[in-house]
Amino acid sequence: MTVYTKILTPSIGKHQKPLTELEMELARAKRELAEVKMERDLLKKFAAYFAKESR
Repeated sequence: MTVYTKILTPSIGKHQKPLTELEMELARAKRELAEVKMERDLLKKFAAYFAKESR
């Protein structure tokens, strides 16, 4: 589990009401977006590294 998913994972505590289906879907979409952004950033770094290596 990444830092992003730990932050965005919904948890139900003693003082929280259960999440609705819409809230659960929103949390899932946010987790997926965070993962995709992280992958994008890694790909940018890889591309820059390999572009530098090919010179």
